[in-house]
Amino acid sequence: MKKSSPEGDSPGGPRSSPLVIVLSGPSGTGKDAILSQLKKSGYPAEFVTTVTTRPKRAQEKDGVDYHFISDERFQEILKRNQFLECAEVYGNRYGVPKEPVREALEGGKNVILKVDCQGAATIKKLLPQAVFIFIVPPSMEELAQRLRGRRTESDFDCDLRLKTAQEEMKQLPLFDYVVVSRQGKIDLAVLAIEAIIIAEKHRVNPREICLPPD
Repeated sequence: MKKSSPEGDSPGGPRSSPLVIVLSGPSGTGKDAILSQLKKSGYPAEFVTTVTTRPKRAQEKDGVDYHFISDERFQEILKRNQFLECAEVYGNRYGVPKEPVREALEGGKNVILKVDCQGAATIKKLLPQAVFIFIVPPSMEELAQRLRGRRTESDFDCDLRLKTAQEEMKQLPLFDYVVVSRQGKIDLAVLAIEAIIIAEKHRVNPREICLPPD
């Protein structure tokens, strides 16, 4: 696999194999906003878009936020073993396509994935050398305010997401790093993630990512 990275291409600089960075955390912690800011900044990485059967929200764009597809299409992709991981969350199905990850790694590019906690646990088994970053709110009270303030779920669904978030917070030991996402301060979370990636590129023993065979 080609060994190169945006942080280490200069002579004498750190060189390592490309990384797979997995961002996860409870619903409402700002993962989408963090990813959006990373993309807008031109950060050098392959952002693999998750496939989902969930209905598109008003502010979302197909192919940017998610690839929105039917249950039938999702099942076809699943049968062909073309997902790195997939899961059902709140009654909808989500999957990370495998081919874009493979192409990026073979091209020497870092890969950034956004998955739920269940997906992170699956990827941890498949790619234990990936970098796992847990995005958390400053408090459960602020998380509740965010979920209710975005007005995309019913009160029942918000309560369910908050209950699930409390359980997901127990998954912290699964991850390598934790980043606090504060309301109105997404830029600080982005800077923390960029710093983590730079630090990983300076490891004495670089991580070596090997995708499982089809």
